[in-house]
Order: sequence, then C-alpha cells, then structure tokens
Amino acid sequence: MSFTSHMDQALSEARLAAERGEVPVGAVIVLDGLVLASAGNRTRELLDPSAHAEVLAIRAACQAVGSERLVGADLYVTLEPCPACAAIISAARIARLYYGAADPKSGGIEQGPCIFSHPQSHHKPEVYAGIGEAEAAALLKSFFVGRRA
Repeated sequence: MSFTSHMDQALSEARLAAERGEVPVGAVIVLDGLVLASAGNRTRELLDPSAHAEVLAIRAACQAVGSERLVGADLYVTLEPCPACAAIISAARIARLYYGAADPKSGGIEQGPCIFSHPQSHHKPEVYAGIGEAEAAALLKSFFVGRRA
C-alpha cells in the first residue's frame, strides 16, 4: 500500500480558518484511505477554547465511526498539537500523527511537556513531523503579521 498524504486538505482547512479570523490550523482524519472528518480552528467562532482543529476533527470522526476510539486512523494537522490536543489524540487511540510546523511556544509533542512520552499517557501514536512544514509555517507567520499590523 502506498502512502498518500492528506496534508493539502489540512492546509485548505487552515486557510479557511484564517479567513474566519481564527489561528490557521487545519486537521484531517483518515481511516483505511477514507477521509472521516476535517476541520479548522473555531475557538473564536464557537467561543470555545477547546475548539481546536484536531478536537473538532476527532469529535466528527468518532461520530462517523460510532466509537470514542479511532484505532488505525491517521491524523494530519498543520501545527504541532498543544498538550490538551495531544492528550485527546492519545485517548482516541489515533495510530499515526502527521504534523506540519513545530510549535516551540505551545506544542505538546516534541516541545514542552512531550505528552506521549509521559508515563500517564496510555497510547503513543507514530509521529511524523515536518509534513508540509514550510507552507504551514508561512500561513501562521502571515496570519500573525497581519494581526499585529
């Protein structure tokens, strides 16, 4: 079976989030080659600090499969997940995590608390960093430059 990246779709979700005034992060969940869910950040729109792209995609994918676990699923996200999202990824039993840009300030995978290597983490997905990193980082940089202007 050949590898097919779904980071382009996650980047599309990130661009849509930016158009809504949200931090441009997008996520896609794939199981057996089929996209189960995709989402972009909606924290401001929903007035919900947990409405990160990863969380929204995981919620929709769980509804689609009728389970709180997504065993065997892949998650593509444009930015390194924060510690809260990392804990939810672990709880959902995501098999593989592909992310774009590293997040030295708020990341929870390879930065900060490194959630998956914590002894209380019950599941550690395979992690692949740097997929679509340049475009994801450029989206974020452009968004924040525009906000500060």
